[in-house]
Amino acid sequence: MKVLIIEDEASLLRGMLEYFRKEEFMCEGVDNFNEGLTRLEDFDYDCIILDINLPGGSGLELLKYLRQQQKEDGVIILSARDSLDDKITGLNLGADDYITKPFHLPELNARIKSLLRRKHSRGNNVLQFGTLSIEMQTRTVLVDNEVLTLTKIEYDLLLFMVVNGNKVLSKRSIGEHLFGQESEDFSSFDFVYSHIKNLKRKLKEKGAEDIIQTVYGLGYKITV
Repeated sequence: MKVLIIEDEASLLRGMLEYFRKEEFMCEGVDNFNEGLTRLEDFDYDCIILDINLPGGSGLELLKYLRQQQKEDGVIILSARDSLDDKITGLNLGADDYITKPFHLPELNARIKSLLRRKHSRGNNVLQFGTLSIEMQTRTVLVDNEVLTLTKIEYDLLLFMVVNGNKVLSKRSIGEHLFGQESEDFSSFDFVYSHIKNLKRKLKEKGAEDIIQTVYGLGYKITV
């Protein structure tokens, strides 16, 4: 799960990053409007935690930009207790949810997971794709009811491919999703092949052969 936090309060941003990284999210954070805009231009996220009052501009303008670009990243607004108008404006601009400061991190965690269930599995904890069942709450993967043991990267890779089922994903988009900001320093994304190869081998061992296909010159896609 790839999450971007745009929040200018240093201690809150640091606390959220520490918490969600312990939850095994791929989590990035920025503290101002301009850096937030750069992230939105360059990357896609499963969920964006968006403060409204930012140095350099309004978080609502970032939300407006996101939806104008027809990007489908989930958005949860962080709002002050007395900012009802901002909440309404944010929801009208396309935010998926909001949470009022101060808040408890487990509640925000639950809201992120609820948002992803609504987007990808019609509100269920289990994402079904052919013979694959992905239990997002426990990060458990089953193939024909047999547990498929995966590393964190392999799980994140499989989930990314499944929620983009039948779409061709480039090596760059996969690498950026798996490693986030670190990927900016990569000289190439050829390493993605080895992760695909290992995942395909494990799927084959459970009888799910050939569901990940190579589209030569473009990338990879998963089909049923």
